[in-house]
Amino acid sequence: MGEKIIRINMTTLTTVAEEVPAEWGALGGRALTSTVVAKEVPPTCEALGKYNKLVFAPGLLTATACANSGRLSAGFKSPLTGTIKESNAGGTAGQKIERLGIKAVIIEGMPEKDTWYSIHIDKDGATIKEDTEYIGLGNYELYKIIGEKMGKVGILSIGPAGEFRMASANISVKDPDGNVRSHGRGGGGAVMGSKKIKYITVDDAGGPGVKLADPDKFKAQARIFAKSMLDHPVSGQGLPTYGTNILVNILNEAGGLPTKNFRFGRCDHAEKICGETMHDVIVSRKGNPSHGCHAGCIIKCSQLYNDADGKYLTSGFEYETVWGLGANGLIESLDDIATCDHIMDDIGIDAIEGAVLINVAMEAGILPWGDGKEAIRLLDVEVRNGTPLGRILGNGAGSVGRTYGITRIPTVKNQAIPAYDPRSVKGIGITYATTTMGADHTSGYTIATNILKVGGFVDPLSKEGQVVLSRNLQIATAAVDSCGLCIFVAFPALDIPECFTAIYEMINARYGCNLTAEDVVEFGKSILKTEHNFNLAAGLTNKDDRLPEFFEEEIPPHNAVWDFTGEEIDEFWNF
Repeated sequence: MGEKIIRINMTTLTTVAEEVPAEWGALGGRALTSTVVAKEVPPTCEALGKYNKLVFAPGLLTATACANSGRLSAGFKSPLTGTIKESNAGGTAGQKIERLGIKAVIIEGMPEKDTWYSIHIDKDGATIKEDTEYIGLGNYELYKIIGEKMGKVGILSIGPAGEFRMASANISVKDPDGNVRSHGRGGGGAVMGSKKIKYITVDDAGGPGVKLADPDKFKAQARIFAKSMLDHPVSGQGLPTYGTNILVNILNEAGGLPTKNFRFGRCDHAEKICGETMHDVIVSRKGNPSHGCHAGCIIKCSQLYNDADGKYLTSGFEYETVWGLGANGLIESLDDIATCDHIMDDIGIDAIEGAVLINVAMEAGILPWGDGKEAIRLLDVEVRNGTPLGRILGNGAGSVGRTYGITRIPTVKNQAIPAYDPRSVKGIGITYATTTMGADHTSGYTIATNILKVGGFVDPLSKEGQVVLSRNLQIATAAVDSCGLCIFVAFPALDIPECFTAIYEMINARYGCNLTAEDVVEFGKSILKTEHNFNLAAGLTNKDDRLPEFFEEEIPPHNAVWDFTGEEIDEFWNF
């Protein structure tokens, strides 16, 4: 039997294994989740209602011997942005789903009974069980209990934020060490919570595994691919040593590190929160500065961060979280920031949205600038327990700003803007404005070319070339997201032609097809168009592809402004 689709109906509490439709056969990851959502979800539906669907799909290369191919995509209509959404994460669930021969899991409907459920997926299909035992638990305790009961199963779960259906809630994924990774952005945890699913377990024992059409060719191309990543200075040296937080000093030097809710481009205490300092703290406390989020990761940009007593505190401690609380919120203590990161993982909210909602709360006077202890309390008490204030916070930065009458709200399509100022790095501003999913740096990471000079160089302070740069990177990223690959493979792929070639040649060897470089580009374009058309049908227009007005202010040190016209931004979609 070939690959199958597992369809889970939460209204009838039934599951079925279906054959893969012919038009979905060549799709995986983001391409498949966005195709299913676009076809089966009414664009104008209520995101937390019965017509929305939650789709999980491994990438085209997930669970193969290809390095860094452990990503799982989750797709849905976002309750945060109202747009189509795909978010991908590491952990163990994606590889296990693929080894079971499952191309996608589609969850639809809503239970009629007011109770909670869990889902178990194995070689025999999927089963639904009424399950209220773990309601209210955070992800860490949940993973510990399930691990003790069921062994090394993959787990997809929601924390209390997802149970409360907060728009910042994410879908968490257990990693190989029992820690938390996240389908972070867009409110997928709220969608899963609306379907009354606390967790999903995946056991791949007895599954058919992954079969290759041409094993020898695959092995040769996988070797080229892995070597390219290890040889590249970013993916082979910078990220494994310092993690993504290496970017604090780089962006600070470039004047593009947003500080105090995007008022300044440099932070006076950057040295206290930068990647180099974090590395030294981790080593001194006998943590691990280089750690993979899934089996087969060779970049290992994650880490295990211990507290002052040498006890585990958090992992996957990313630049965006450190930036959001440390620079944008002026919190100088890495330990306070790490504690917030741990809490956000445990309660299940997106760490970018979580950091920026704290920034907007500071703007509103809910807590003082730089108050790490109060940030911890707001997350751990108010949001975790779903108090009235906690629900305002948990519904995201836009929710906080609107409730308190604040206009300095850094969002696009109601999603928090990440850790790169669009005035000092204009290419990323085009990405924020035009991506189909709300402000999302990973959709078209122009920092690579604007700042790191990977794949050439486009002056970050000039308007010239930014629309084309963002467009090309968004097309490429859509294709990478469909392969189940970590976004950081883009660094060597942009600089080393053999690395890019190896990606589509591995797909050819996996499936027995004949993709070319031109096919990959067209594939990426088709994904963006599918998503864009969904958003248009949902009622969004080109007027939604705009940055907030306050970006017209000059930002030191370059006194840069956001100066793209609507017509210039609209050029993005001319392909």
